[in-house]
Amino acid sequence: MRKTPILLVGSLLAACTTTSPTPEATPAKDEAKREVVTKELPKTIEEAVASPFRTAQNMQRDIYRHPVETLKFMGLKPNMTVVEIWPGTGWYAEILAPYLSNQGQYVAAIVPPEKNEYFKKAYDTLNGWAQSHPNVKVSYASFTPPDLTNFVKPESADMVLTFRNVHNWSGNDAAEKAFAAFYSALKPGGILGVVEHRQNEKTKVDDKGKSGYVKESEVIRLATKAGFKLDAKSEINANPKDTKDYPQGVWTLPPSLALKDQDRAKYLAIGESDRMTLRFIKPKK
Repeated sequence: MRKTPILLVGSLLAACTTTSPTPEATPAKDEAKREVVTKELPKTIEEAVASPFRTAQNMQRDIYRHPVETLKFMGLKPNMTVVEIWPGTGWYAEILAPYLSNQGQYVAAIVPPEKNEYFKKAYDTLNGWAQSHPNVKVSYASFTPPDLTNFVKPESADMVLTFRNVHNWSGNDAAEKAFAAFYSALKPGGILGVVEHRQNEKTKVDDKGKSGYVKESEVIRLATKAGFKLDAKSEINANPKDTKDYPQGVWTLPPSLALKDQDRAKYLAIGESDRMTLRFIKPKK
């Protein structure tokens, strides 16, 4: 397995547009044998969501994540520089990176893979996919709140997107610093798009993020404190079947199914979580 750490540069948006962050961060020999396929880049969001750049497994979750409607609601345009926070193994990257590779730029803001095996596996999967598609451009930046010294250059992004991540920053000052970093990264007039597991407003605040759910009012508070203005809300990703009272929190539901076969049919019938979908704007100077 490759042990070389990846270089993640704070000024990345001004300089890095390659699929690999450094020459030494190339795939291991077994990974290098991956089939390389050049496909026509999509021109519309609909084409990107239906494109052969995506894996069949990821496409199966479109019924829960509504990517076409979500990205149109966020205001995605093909000439934007878009920073996706913690893309994991690349569910949205498979849509965003091909769509933006003609006119724009896709930046994956990740936890450096040397941090632990979980983040290494996520990076290897995402970067392996990128290496398999040479006409798709993926750049990388580091995002490890509360330390954000290697995040992107200030006022370099048109859009910052974060999908189901806010709960990970609960319990310390990481959440406030994360939203402040989003604000700094965006150009005046830039868009912050947030999708997050939605906690009931009358429920006690889960300040440790153990349930995986966050109150919509708390996300709005964090964004507003950072300087954003709420521009719009959407119920695109709402799920009224989600009762939000499970033994293993949101991870009881698919796709995690933390209880494995216990009540599996019940949780599959509920589907993925109830989610808020919010669009914020960084005011123009």
